Amino acid sequence: MNMLDLDAPYLRLDTAILESNIRAMSASAQARGLGLWPHAKTHKSVEIARRQLDAGAAGLTVATVGEAEVFARAGAPGIFIAYPLWVTPARAERLLKVASQTQLRIGVDSPSAADQLARFGIPAEVMIEVDSGHHRSGCPPEAAGALAAHARRLGLTVAGVFTFPGHSYAPGRGDAAADDEGRAVSEAVAGLKNAGVPAPVVSGGSSPSAAYSRSVLTDIRPGVYVFNDAQQLELGACTPEEIALTVVATVVSKPAGRMVLDAGTKTLGADRAVWASGHGRLLEHPDARITAASEHHATVEISGPLPALGSRILVVPNHACNAVNLHDQYVLTGGSAALGADGGSAGPVTWAVDARGMN
Repeated sequence: MNMLDLDAPYLRLDTAILESNIRAMSASAQARGLGLWPHAKTHKSVEIARRQLDAGAAGLTVATVGEAEVFARAGAPGIFIAYPLWVTPARAERLLKVASQTQLRIGVDSPSAADQLARFGIPAEVMIEVDSGHHRSGCPPEAAGALAAHARRLGLTVAGVFTFPGHSYAPGRGDAAADDEGRAVSEAVAGLKNAGVPAPVVSGGSSPSAAYSRSVLTDIRPGVYVFNDAQQLELGACTPEEIALTVVATVVSKPAGRMVLDAGTKTLGADRAVWASGHGRLLEHPDARITAASEHHATVEISGPLPALGSRILVVPNHACNAVNLHDQYVLTGGSAALGADGGSAGPVTWAVDARGMN
């Protein structure tokens, strides 16, 4: 297989690094007595999900009903839609089918959302979402007990509480975000107990905070760890050697001491945190930065001699989830999976992004 013969840009997945990342997170969770429910919105891939489950993950986390459908059909033993769903009649039909295929959990953060679940008789466990400092969705921790009691009165099965410490996505914030997470879910669990509702499941965690997760948790739901990306690199959550996913791009222009690649925001995604040093990193040129990105152009400032026109460059997206969402497939390299079932391949081995478009 000659990767230079493939049209770029495309997603390149090093399966040896992928498998190492999967094993490392599974071992870390097991060593701390935590259940692992990795967030499959990162990869949207049945093949990758199977590897996570084979390595010990208890189930999968998803963000949408469409993602839940894909992974339920693929045989996932448990699926947690970690999102405050608003259930409509059409959505209820889909959820009923998913619940017939797998153990289903659904996030709730308001009495009205619980009412909707009960109205349609969705046979799913309810997880009460609390805000632990990210200030996105989630009820205040002190309101969790009343919400859980309301859900229980409706006949819903409350499995516990969950949160997303998304404010861990800032330099030096992983440990502090885990502190906030621990306090919030502890208060929520106490509230459920006072309301007479057990909370056997306490779920949290993000890739930057997973290593700091507090003992109050029973489960963690990291996602990006399977690939890692430029954000994780700049947050110190991974090393360059742990980056499994890159975009293969081509140098198409070299004006005035810089170079331009054919991988813009429609390939890499548009995420750029305020603290990020650029729109992505170059895996083999650690000092280079993507200083500007438009739909089909990435402008790179790089010291030293510029690569020749037509050179292939490995770009690390800022946010792997966004990049994956823009592609139909992974092109494999490294590891046994890249060789194909017969130990060799006449052409590129690919995996589908099975939940592409399930947004």
